[in-house]
Amino acid sequence: VQLQAYGGGLVQAGGSLRLACTASGRTFRHYFMGWFRQAPGKERELVSAMRWNDGNTYYTDSVKGRFTISRDDAKNTVSLQMNSLKPEDTAVYYCAADITFGWVIPKDYREYEYWGQGTQVTVSS
Repeated sequence: VQLQAYGGGLVQAGGSLRLACTASGRTFRHYFMGWFRQAPGKERELVSAMRWNDGNTYYTDSVKGRFTISRDDAKNTVSLQMNSLKPEDTAVYYCAADITFGWVIPKDYREYEYWGQGTQVTVSS
């Protein structure tokens, strides 16, 4: 599985960005797909994730109501729409795939086997 993430950039506080992650080599259908972020000096944290087979989603508390994860089966893509961005959302964002079967969305980045390259999101105040 190869994951390609894109869509980061620089935006002012209150603005929006849309990240996308496209997979090649294998479909998503039995995976968990997650978006993580890592700010300088901080641990990598799960921002949002989706269980591909039924669309069940997870959001960390700080992004609830602002971020939306979605998928496009035809394009084999998972996206993260980020609205009302805040300076504290600034980080490198990574998409990741966990191909181990399960019902509970994993929160630990170590459970995700495949990673895209990071994309920088910078929110200015």
